[in-house]
Amino acid sequence: MDKKNLKMAIQLRHDLHMHPELSYQEFWTKQHLMDFLKKHTTNLDIIDKGNYFYAKYTAGGDKPTIAFRADFDALPIPETIDLPWKSTVPGVSHKCGHDGHSATLAGFALEVDQKGADKNIIFLFQHAEETGQGAIECAEVIMEEKINEVFGYHNMSGIEYNAVHVIDGTAHCASKGMSIEMKGSPAHASQPENGINPSFAIARIIEALPSLTSSDQYEGLVLCTVVQVNIGAENYGIAAHHGILRLTIRAEKEVELNMLQQKVEALALKLGKEQGIKVHFYYRDEFPETVNHQESVNKVRKAAVDKGLSLRELTSPYRASEDYGHYLKRIPGAFFYIGNGEEHPPIHTFEYDFRDEIIETGVEMFKGLAGMEELKLFQDLSV
Repeated sequence: MDKKNLKMAIQLRHDLHMHPELSYQEFWTKQHLMDFLKKHTTNLDIIDKGNYFYAKYTAGGDKPTIAFRADFDALPIPETIDLPWKSTVPGVSHKCGHDGHSATLAGFALEVDQKGADKNIIFLFQHAEETGQGAIECAEVIMEEKINEVFGYHNMSGIEYNAVHVIDGTAHCASKGMSIEMKGSPAHASQPENGINPSFAIARIIEALPSLTSSDQYEGLVLCTVVQVNIGAENYGIAAHHGILRLTIRAEKEVELNMLQQKVEALALKLGKEQGIKVHFYYRDEFPETVNHQESVNKVRKAAVDKGLSLRELTSPYRASEDYGHYLKRIPGAFFYIGNGEEHPPIHTFEYDFRDEIIETGVEMFKGLAGMEELKLFQDLSV
């Protein structure tokens, strides 16, 4: 990667880190990325799509179109570590490394702009990954630009530093946030028998979760995590009559996620009918399974080997979800990982920060996947 381009990409990452924005609030972030590309490239078209944008390199003719995606939203986690590029937004920070993903894609765009490519390339900068909604909206570009294949990567801690990690098949589990609202009727706290209290029904649902997720019922990993229980109010004269149980349900296979959802719903409705409780279900933060296409993930392997990078095989999918799966349901593609190191702080923690050193690795991987083979990784460009 050109040294000047790498330096600009790292500075861009620091700028983004200092101005983090939550999902659907990424106004400065999107504009800053667009301004960066407009200032430093001459052969790219910038297409503003409202919540997100993409840049386009046209090779001409009937060349295939390949897309590369990066996300740019941050998390509601305060910055507690001392960094020269520390977040300036209270309570918000880039603790997942989306600043690094976007800086990588922007650095790749600089390389393509300056060196050219023999494919049409879409540089897709996506909003709202953390809520699972961004990819749903951005997927429209696939049809609009007739994209043939899509690639993306995520930095990941707990795996070998600067090595490329891949997996066949499922890379990320499917998940969704499930809220079970149960409404009974109030009564004086001294006469609870005159009301309907949903506390006991909610307790029975929680008690049943281990059996509902028992591994002998499923082929892949299935999990259900209690994230909140909210029943009644701090009023000692009134028996609880309204409650909400919030769960995150998760599965390696989307069909088994649906099975778990149906089981939990059936139990809640059964208890509601038995006890005279009204039951309602609400869902949010819905993520599909992310399943790599075999031919595409093999291209990732080849690019890593051609670039002289360490290539490692993952043995199981990540439990965490990733909305990138929406793209892979529509067209071939793959999602890979670049290691932060086995001891590097995990993503979504106070101590985490994206490692600038892996930006070049990401750019070179993208160049390899795009067929740009003229430069080798870490070549000394000063001579």
